[in-house]
Amino acid sequence: MNKTRLEAFSDGVLAIIITIMVLEIKVPHEVSFSALKPILPVFLSYVLSFIYVGIYWNNHHHMLHTVKQISGGILWANLHLLFWLSMIPFATAWIGENHFAPIPMMLYGIVLLLCALAYFILQYLILKKHGPDSVLSKAIGNDSKGKLSPVFYILGIIASNYNGLIAGAFYVLVAIMWLIPDKRIERILDHSE
Repeated sequence: MNKTRLEAFSDGVLAIIITIMVLEIKVPHEVSFSALKPILPVFLSYVLSFIYVGIYWNNHHHMLHTVKQISGGILWANLHLLFWLSMIPFATAWIGENHFAPIPMMLYGIVLLLCALAYFILQYLILKKHGPDSVLSKAIGNDSKGKLSPVFYILGIIASNYNGLIAGAFYVLVAIMWLIPDKRIERILDHSE
């Protein structure tokens, strides 16, 4: 099967996810800077979630760039990933509206963990389809960031029982870790062409 429809559908869903998140930011009725203070937690939660969706979009794009064929399993795994990514706007709105309270931060961490696991499943099925000598397999290597991220999510989920902001620090740490440019796939593709 051709990957074009999978890419187009995924891009559309991710664009809608970002749109839904930004619509949660309500415009204040006053015209002073002090009127922005109450929506600061909503804005900060949006920024973090926008970064996460951007990271997934970027990595998804790079991963699919290595794909030659897709299977039914890959299609379902991709939908599974998109499902969990589509839960980010709900979790984002909840943490923003409740000023990073512990229970919403726990749910946010669970959603992030499930997104990471869904991405891992999609990556695994692509690797299984293309084999150990594939471009993606060579590019991923030991995937230390991919293995470390769920650990930090779990630590954040545990920390949310004590303090929502400490949990948030773990989630921000993972985002920073992934914001550092990852050139593995680009390097491998440049060498293979």
